[in-house]
Amino acid sequence: MKEEKEGEAHNGIYPPFLDESGRSKGKFPFVSRTFVPSAFTVMNMVCGYVALVMAGADRFETAAWFIILAAFFDTVDGFVARITNAASRFGVELDSLSDLVSFGAAPAYLVYSFGLENIGEVGGIVLSSLIVVGSGLRLARFNIRVLGYRKESFSGLPSPAQALTIAAFVLWTAPGQVLARPQLEAALVLLAVVLAALMVSTVNYDALPKITVESFRKHPARTGFYLAVIFCVLVYQAKAFFVAMLLYILLGIFKTVSFVFRRLVLQRES
Repeated sequence: MKEEKEGEAHNGIYPPFLDESGRSKGKFPFVSRTFVPSAFTVMNMVCGYVALVMAGADRFETAAWFIILAAFFDTVDGFVARITNAASRFGVELDSLSDLVSFGAAPAYLVYSFGLENIGEVGGIVLSSLIVVGSGLRLARFNIRVLGYRKESFSGLPSPAQALTIAAFVLWTAPGQVLARPQLEAALVLLAVVLAALMVSTVNYDALPKITVESFRKHPARTGFYLAVIFCVLVYQAKAFFVAMLLYILLGIFKTVSFVFRRLVLQRES
């Protein structure tokens, strides 16, 4: 009886190196196709952790840059997975865990240590935790339908976009104390609440464009606009970066509201 129960236990998914009888398959590949994209995903996670450490040490600008670097690795791992045809459920889960660290916990703690802790420990923790909760819910909802899904648009603000908005705001306001303390705290409260709400909303956001010759042929005006935005960010740096992220957020809201309005008009006419 005991042996039957042990055999049943081995019929599950874990451990993966056992066959249905519970014996070792004798093969457990040390390196697979998923290794390279997973390595970039791990770098994403490491950058998120370093951002947490830097925020705790009051090195806010460094923390913001590591969040940006995490977003870079998050983009690279998806690109590498596509070109190597190495997409897997493991990669999806690892990517989500990394994103929750880099684009959930890191920006939330950065917001808290940068200004929200001054409004009171309890209030600051509650408000900053909205970013973690919103990111977790956003990622869980996306994971349900991620396999076979083409990332041309998203339902809800993507967690990397939320984190980049916070990073851009910190890079803009931290060096020269652009905002007075009360204004800074109010801006951080507004960012935490609005960004968290947008992540769990159904507002539709386009994926960040791939600027290629083909995209320029199909959408010359839009591609030219994106190039102009990139140029402004390079020239005016943090302030333009923050404005660009705000435009991306507002564009998604505008497109969704206009779509709902047009649908209501069509329903009334019919």
